[in-house]
Amino acid sequence: MAEAVNPLVLRDGDSRGVVTLTLNRPEAFNALSEGVLATLQDELDRVARDESARVVVLAAAGKAFCAGHDLKEMRAQPSLEYYQRLFAQCTRMMLTVRRLPVPVIARVQGTATAAGCQLVAQCDLAVASSAARFAVSGVSLGLFCSTPSVPLSRNISSKEAFEMLVTGEFIDAREAKERGLVNRVVAPEALDAEVNKLVGSILAKPRVAIALGKELFYRQAELGIEAAYDLAGQTMACNMMEDAALEGVQAFIEKRPPRW
Repeated sequence: MAEAVNPLVLRDGDSRGVVTLTLNRPEAFNALSEGVLATLQDELDRVARDESARVVVLAAAGKAFCAGHDLKEMRAQPSLEYYQRLFAQCTRMMLTVRRLPVPVIARVQGTATAAGCQLVAQCDLAVASSAARFAVSGVSLGLFCSTPSVPLSRNISSKEAFEMLVTGEFIDAREAKERGLVNRVVAPEALDAEVNKLVGSILAKPRVAIALGKELFYRQAELGIEAAYDLAGQTMACNMMEDAALEGVQAFIEKRPPRW
């Protein structure tokens, strides 16, 4: 009898609306094969349709978080059309992370390189183990990490991003936090507790406010300052008309906890 193949991405959801998606190719350092990209896309699309979802935690099995694209798979099909299709597939998945109405937290337990580092940068938040390391190291193989450069340059300063991209050198978790690539760094044994602490803080806030805020946060960043203020003001006015905000303000006035 053939041995059952493990799912490429494991999904776990709880009653709070926390969805954990775990990359499950530890033997391949969780490289983003076409299959992984397609499965992750399906799971993210599923979250987008689920109004009970509140937070996504993106985790990984094994020692590495993600080693980037599957180079063996890429080398087996050397055609421009194939590579264009592959990178378009990856871009669609990355943009889905951004467009989800709920925060996505990267739980980084190990090394994240190339498109794996891109995935960390693309997530809204990131909590890393002190054992984690980060690099956009494609240039060492003659392949500049062009697509990873997009979210990386939106997370950290341009000179720091460019240095990582042209040297391919690794940075540790502490330096990743100092540069702004991750939010928090803790000892490996404290990683889950720290992720849960961040999740708990988000769950204590109204879903509608988080959804409005996430969409606004990214849209305004791509605009000039006047257009950004216009969009932000309109978003805030709409937010104020939501029941959650009206209740929150009333609770503040009455000096009591909000009843959401």
